[in-house]
Amino acid sequence: MRPLRLLPALVLAAALAAPADAQEHARHPVTKDAPRAAPTGDEAAIREAVEGFSRALAAGDSLRALGFLHPEVVVYEGGHAESLQQYRSGHLRADIAFLQAVKQETTRDRVVLSEDMALYLSEYTSRGTYRGREIDSRGTETMVLVPTPQGWKIRHIHWSSSR
Repeated sequence: MRPLRLLPALVLAAALAAPADAQEHARHPVTKDAPRAAPTGDEAAIREAVEGFSRALAAGDSLRALGFLHPEVVVYEGGHAESLQQYRSGHLRADIAFLQAVKQETTRDRVVLSEDMALYLSEYTSRGTYRGREIDSRGTETMVLVPTPQGWKIRHIHWSSSR
């Protein structure tokens, strides 16, 4: 497999292909984009990995959630970069608690495929109460996935939100 050197080209291609208002934010129960054709086998598998990860977090199943992550994953969240080990011992518990308390709805998403990786881009809303605080925010999510013998694995995650 080639290194992640194709990532800038994938990000640029996705940005150029996105509608203008999409260029202006974990998770995936509902997509409100215009209806799209049935996903290809790879796209369906990629979406299942992303959605499976999100469902596992929302269900509080940390072991299952970690199973969707590549051993060399890098997670960007809250202004920090974390390895798998750091995410497991750090933000994972908070992400689970947050998703169990707050409803997230995907408002737009897309999958961009290349030979040896995929880019998943989404925008979402978060509403609910977390730690006594009302949440009503928008967020963006970028995931880079790579094929492995065990299926598509999430190699990089970047979450960003605004209130």
